[in-house]
Amino acid sequence: MTMHEQEYCSLLRRTLITTALCIVAVLVCYFWIDRPVAFFVYRHHINTIQVFRWLTYPPPEVQNWSALVLTILMVRRAWGPFLRWQKVLLVACLSLIVADDFRISLGDVFGRYWPETWTHDNPSLIGTGTYGFHPFQRGDDIGSFPSGHACRILGFATVWVIAMPHNRIIATVLCVPMLVSLVAMNYHFVSDVIVDSVLGGMVATYAAHLARLELT
Repeated sequence: MTMHEQEYCSLLRRTLITTALCIVAVLVCYFWIDRPVAFFVYRHHINTIQVFRWLTYPPPEVQNWSALVLTILMVRRAWGPFLRWQKVLLVACLSLIVADDFRISLGDVFGRYWPETWTHDNPSLIGTGTYGFHPFQRGDDIGSFPSGHACRILGFATVWVIAMPHNRIIATVLCVPMLVSLVAMNYHFVSDVIVDSVLGGMVATYAAHLARLELT
């Protein structure tokens, strides 16, 4: 077995362990944490704090601009090899896009109702008392699990953390408030954010590994 194959096997083993721990965390949250937190946010009007709403805006915007950034980088490549930060940006944008598509697929598999009613009278825990998973049902009214915002955040930021570890503190300061805001706005349950943070981080880790960012 070559060194590269050994590294990949080690990565796959860590992925399986992380997935198992994530499943345990989701089960704990589903039965004992998700509902109390959602009702706490609702009763104390935490989702009326405007700063939490603002913190939910960046992830979709980063994804919206990712395709243009990739196009610019491809044009830039015609003038020579990428600088390190340019290569990291390229991988981060690709990781974000793939992670979010993966999240959409999982959303169709799990089909979970939202914490609150937001649009078209969607069923929700607080709005209609509806709680739970409905596997293999598609639609925006059952798209809470996993969280798209969390997947975008970690899918993008984790690449930078792996490739440039000295930026770890900056990434944490930027990411944690945005993840908290998803729960504070009652856009997602705690378990939604956990599982998609893990998903985004996994996709980013594999992207960085395939691009050999951790070795350059």
